[in-house]
Amino acid sequence: MVTVIVIAVIVILVLCFISMYNGLVKLRNNRENAFANIDVQLKQRYDLVPQLVSTVKGYASHEKDVLEKVTAARAAAMSATTIDEKVAADKAMSSALSGLKVSLEAYPELKANQNFLQLQTELADIENKLAAARRFFNSTTREFNNACETFPSNIIAGMFNFKRAAMYEATENRATLEKAPEVKF
Repeated sequence: MVTVIVIAVIVILVLCFISMYNGLVKLRNNRENAFANIDVQLKQRYDLVPQLVSTVKGYASHEKDVLEKVTAARAAAMSATTIDEKVAADKAMSSALSGLKVSLEAYPELKANQNFLQLQTELADIENKLAAARRFFNSTTREFNNACETFPSNIIAGMFNFKRAAMYEATENRATLEKAPEVKF
């Protein structure tokens, strides 16, 4: 009778161990899948950027520095391979596109150009989809991190080298994000 109880306890512990390990693997895979969704949106963004740059070049030929930064950021993003490299490249691309948007304020004739308006609409749509994909990525990362840090799954996580993963942080610095936008008419 005691042997049966000991065997039953061991079987239950092994099943719990397997369940926790499989749960960690599923959470890690969900996080990677969430980043793959971001990757798809980034690819669309990077495919759209050359069209945007060539449209702007015709109007803003003396804004060469801004256009070169956008082009360089796109090239860096296309060559990134790891999640961390892609996050850093995306931040550089967001910064470069912000600089481009500021430069374009000086060109009212460009703002009225149909091709530019279409590209701007598509870029805004992609940026919105990227924001949603980043939120989902952070949600899956939070779930994964919680599983890696809470008891008893943290024991399994430590045994199999599951480590806390980085969230997708905002591209602007915190002071810029907390400042209210300025509206001018």
